[in-house]
Amino acid sequence: MDSQLSTVETVLAIAIPAVLAITLHEAAHGFIALAFGDPTAKERGRLSLNPFRHIDPFGTIILPAMLKLAGSPFVMGWAKPVPVDFGRLRNPRRDMVWVALAGPGMNIILAMTSALLLRTLVFLPESAIPFVGETLKNSLGINVLLAVFNMIPLPPLDGGRVAVGLLPLPLARGLARTEKYGILLMLGILIALPWLGSQIGVDLDIFAWIILPIADAVVNLIAAAAGLTSV
Repeated sequence: MDSQLSTVETVLAIAIPAVLAITLHEAAHGFIALAFGDPTAKERGRLSLNPFRHIDPFGTIILPAMLKLAGSPFVMGWAKPVPVDFGRLRNPRRDMVWVALAGPGMNIILAMTSALLLRTLVFLPESAIPFVGETLKNSLGINVLLAVFNMIPLPPLDGGRVAVGLLPLPLARGLARTEKYGILLMLGILIALPWLGSQIGVDLDIFAWIILPIADAVVNLIAAAAGLTSV
């Protein structure tokens, strides 16, 4: 389908769903935090659908470019986290789990919506089908990948927050203390290990072993639930 698209259309078919995925992911954190008693995101102007309020220069731009230049098949990044003061939540340990789940949950909702909308392509003018179809296919894949990636149980990712909220207190405290090293660990796994593997002739891209197969399985599950024969 994408072979029929111009270069500009191909870029837009990726950029539009990526921006929506990141923006709504972060906004969802803020809205759920507000619902559970923490207005921090609202006070700081982060309850917004303006993508420029959520872009993180390193996580949204520099890291994906570094991964692409490093030849990684797994290109991922993140947005500027929406500020949440867990101490202002009504039940901090319980509510932080719901706040963390809101972002990946929103991405799954967007992925399911994209899959359902793919079934409506037959009602569009023939000239619009290639671009809209490719945009929706990208939205399905991007949102699932973002949800799966963020559920890795390592702070400061959402999965790490969920784990901290659910684990017994001694284990939760130990995991929470790793947050300041979380980004460095992630960079090591995303960039350093694949690079090392390429130097010694061993595939050390463990994210490609684990994250991509899980994401593919979720995409296929959503597609099947939406009644799609292929995506």
